[in-house]
Amino acid sequence: MAEAEFATWAVRLGVGGLIAFMFFIVFQLAHENKAGKYGTMILLIALMMGVMGFGIKLAVQLILSHNGL
Repeated sequence: MAEAEFATWAVRLGVGGLIAFMFFIVFQLAHENKAGKYGTMILLIALMMGVMGFGIKLAVQLILSHNGL
């Protein structure tokens, strides 16, 4: 396994782990502060927008690498 391949997988797994940890933190924060359903939904939507950004970045990289651009 080349260093670049290892770095790619390490970033994906590391970011995935951090996203899961952030979900736990946001959910605990909402629960401890009694944010209610609406407040919890807003907090989780904000977190998921960041996750979607990471997913879109990966998709664009994949598309561009297969098209040779």
